[in-house]
Formats: sequence, C-alpha cells, structure tokens
Amino acid sequence: MSGAGETILVVEDDRALREGLAMNFRLRGFRVVTAADGAAGLAAAFDEHPDLVVLDLMLPTFDGLEILAALREREVDVPVLILSARDRLDDKVRGLSQGADDYLAKPFELPELVARVEVLLRRRRTARRRGGTVAFGDVVMDPGARRITVSGSHISLSAKEFDLLHLLVTSPGRVHTREAILERVWGFSFEGTVRTVDNFIRTLRQKVERDPSHPRHIITVRTIGYRFEP
Repeated sequence: MSGAGETILVVEDDRALREGLAMNFRLRGFRVVTAADGAAGLAAAFDEHPDLVVLDLMLPTFDGLEILAALREREVDVPVLILSARDRLDDKVRGLSQGADDYLAKPFELPELVARVEVLLRRRRTARRRGGTVAFGDVVMDPGARRITVSGSHISLSAKEFDLLHLLVTSPGRVHTREAILERVWGFSFEGTVRTVDNFIRTLRQKVERDPSHPRHIITVRTIGYRFEP
C-alpha cells in the first residue's frame, strides 16, 4: 500500500499507540497528523484536510462521537474509522449510525487496521474518479463530492446512508438482498443483523422520497431485499 501523498489524522490519547500508528502509516507513504485529545483532533480535522481519520472514542476534552457529530454537522465528508475498547454491538451500531465509516475494537491486529484503511481510501479514490451526478425525482446525487440535494436544497446523509443509496442508484432495477447490502456497505466483519438495513432504508426514504410511505424509487422486494427504480 502506498500513501500517494494522502493524509491520515490519528486522534488517540494513548501515546504509545498514537506514535506506533503514525510510524506505521508513514512507512507506507502517508502524511500523518496526530492529536492527543478531542479538541486538538477536531481542530486538525478542519485545518489539515485529512483523507481519512482514525478516531479513538474515549478522549480528553470531549469524546470521539462528539468529534464525529461535529464533522458531519459541518459537512466534512472525510472517512472516519473508529478505534475503541468499547466492543459491544450497540456501541458499534451507534458509531456507524452517527456517521462513522468503519469500527474496529481494541485490541486489534495491525494488518487488519491497515486493510480497513486501504478499503476506505480506495472507496474515496473511486468516488472522486467517477465524478458526475445521478438524478432521480427531486434528487441530485454527486458521488465525487458525496453530496445530495433534494429540490435544490442540500440534505445531510451519514456515511453509511450515502453508501447505501449509492449502491442502489448505481444498479437500477437490480434486487439486492439484505445480506448482500450488509456485506457491501457495512463489510464482512459487521456483526449487526438485516434489521440494520431496514432501519437505514426507512431513514433514507424519509430524506429522498416525496411520499416515504409510498416510495417510488427505493422499492421493497418482499422477503428478499430492495431495488432502485429511477
């Protein structure tokens, strides 16, 4: 893996872990910025324009979820990988639903972290290369900018909401099973259930359908999954 000039921000209060991650990322060609607390991490996220953030949850000043919320509220669309000693399923679901792109519990193996970082960065590179917009109904989707407008007004989607909608709109008419959606959007290691997909679909319909109770675009295929109709 080569960093190709990309910047990774590591926000971690454990000095040994923070410096170890920074060293490993630099050896792989990345520019690395580090922060030891929430305030410094948030400032660096705005000032350094990183291509990816590796974010601990339990931080001094304020925690990782507060950083994540601030980034998403201000439409900073950088991929965020959470590192946390909190390994319960509800902690993972909370982090992902609030806009994280991935969640890795401590302790972890470095090769797994590196692989997850590469997946997130590859997805970001691909979205930038594709560019162009997709339009349906009142919605305009810009994959490169990871931006959605409805009737000309910008709407906020979490990272997973955007990825789920992008999966559907780029394969119109194709039926996606809930299990396949989980694997494509959340990854093989995600421990949630297919109900996660249903909950995210419900939220997406509220945001992009004119009548969410009678959707025209995000269609349920009974007992199987969902398909997109432009």
